[in-house]
Parts: sequence; C-alpha cells; structure tokens
Amino acid sequence: MDKIIIAGGCFWGVEAYYKQLIGVISTKCVYADGNKANPTYEELKSHKVTHSEGVMIEYDVNYINLLQLLKHFLRFVDPFSLNKQGSDTGIQYRSAVYLFTENDYETTVMFLKSYFKEKYNDVKIEVKVNVNYYDAEEYHQGYLDKNKNGYCHINFDVIKDSEKKS
Repeated sequence: MDKIIIAGGCFWGVEAYYKQLIGVISTKCVYADGNKANPTYEELKSHKVTHSEGVMIEYDVNYINLLQLLKHFLRFVDPFSLNKQGSDTGIQYRSAVYLFTENDYETTVMFLKSYFKEKYNDVKIEVKVNVNYYDAEEYHQGYLDKNKNGYCHINFDVIKDSEKKS
C-alpha cells in the first residue's frame, strides 16, 4: 500500500472522485502544508492558516499506480490556475501533489515535465515531499456521500466505467 496527498480545489469533490477508483483503498480529507498544527476549517476559511484542502489517498499498486493517479488528477484540475479551481478561490484551494518518498517526488516531477513539455514552467501545481498534514473534521469525511446535493467543482463523468469500483 502506498499513499499520496492530492489537493485540487475543494476536498469534497477530490475525495469523492478518487474513492471511486479501482485500487484506491481509502481516502481522507486533510489539511496539508500549512503553518499551524491541527488547524480548523474555520481558521482555513478565515485565512488564519495556510494549509491546502487535500485528500490522503491510500492505494494498492497492484491495481493503480502513481502515474495513473496523477493522470486522473489532470482530468479534473486546471493546472495553470493559481489558488483557484472552479468557483473556489484562495490559497486553501491551490493545486498540489504531496508525496511521501523522494522517489515518488522525482517520478512526479518527471511525469509533469514530460506531460506539459514547453508549458511546464506555466504549471501552478506544487509538488512537495514530506509535508505536514492533519485530518479534517469528521463532517468533511465522505461529505458528498452524506450530502448528495453538495457543491462540487469536479465532473465525475470523466471516470471511465472500467476504472470504477463495482
């Protein structure tokens, strides 16, 4: 089992997207890469802390790998947008990939450089290794499962049926 944190706008949609994929074992909404231990959602919304809204994804490399997870990320994120996805704006909505090993960091950077080629320097996705993160409050976990009409900036139709859990 490997893990990664993906930030791409509101974490409700990012979590709902990844939890559908074959090979994803678990997802959890987290606050990542910020300036304070154990931040709250209220601190995030009032800009008292600098964390991003991220999703911790634990996955089985026998069914889905790092590059596949990154390709999914690029299906729903605007990689050229700074601190904004959909109608969500602010530093907490920045796009980022947070990794747990140097090897995954190097693989991610190489993938993004290859994918974007000459436009790579315009990409606003942060890529970092070993950042701090804290679990978001319980009411954020599985939010769109609990609130069927909840807001989401992600188009889930980009997930192919062959990629979804049954």
